[in-house]
Amino acid sequence: MIWPNCWICAATIKIRLDSRLFQRRAVSGIRFHLCGKKRNFAAAFTKKPYKADTLETYLKTKEIYLIRHGETDFNRQGIVQGSGVDTDLNELGLSQARAFFNEYNHIPFAKVYTSALKRAIQSVRGFLDLGLPHEMHKGLNEISWGFREGQQITPEEDAYYHSVLSAWAAGDVTQRIDGGESPADVQARQKPVLDLILARPDEEVILICMHGRAIRIFLSLMLGEPLKDMDQFDHRNLCLYKLLYDGQKLTAVLRNDTRHLESLAHLAL
Repeated sequence: MIWPNCWICAATIKIRLDSRLFQRRAVSGIRFHLCGKKRNFAAAFTKKPYKADTLETYLKTKEIYLIRHGETDFNRQGIVQGSGVDTDLNELGLSQARAFFNEYNHIPFAKVYTSALKRAIQSVRGFLDLGLPHEMHKGLNEISWGFREGQQITPEEDAYYHSVLSAWAAGDVTQRIDGGESPADVQARQKPVLDLILARPDEEVILICMHGRAIRIFLSLMLGEPLKDMDQFDHRNLCLYKLLYDGQKLTAVLRNDTRHLESLAHLAL
């Protein structure tokens, strides 16, 4: 393996090797040692991760863990939720929240961000009980599904819903569902929240909990994808997307990850 023979600028360099995370504080003009062997890194911050064999070197300023809330009875019963429906997690949803907490409570989250809706807050209750700082933002709320919120999905309503989804996928992302919001409306209220989050470099690792359609829209914004292609971002209740921010752009390194829920598979039937 060839390593760049250069001095490095002041930076925090995190290196993932065989699932172990090493962190060193590098000061301009000083070389450092990794695993007992002298290594020299490039002086400039790179925009793309350096990869060689099993080694991935990231020059990044932030890690974002983005999750969808756990299951609610409305999810299970096929009832339309949205920003105007403030439901609680059901028993499976609470179990999903506990499973995620048990898997990730060792992560040093600097702050937890959620929507203002109960199902999102309840999904991260374990982390909040640890005393982690918490911010609620209505900008992270689910899309408003308008007049259909709180109603059972009938075949007629389902046909209308899919006609709207088809219009969005065709590029008409400003089309609002009857009495509700469009994807463009939602992204417009999400952008100030994302700008705020990215403007806080001291919060190196954060957790965000929000909602299904809102996550698709948010990920399109974060990753610079066309909003009409938002359905590429699959999701399940309490799934995880993990993103890295290098000060210039965001990169998704985990998508719709539910391995932490494997022990609950029998409960989801």
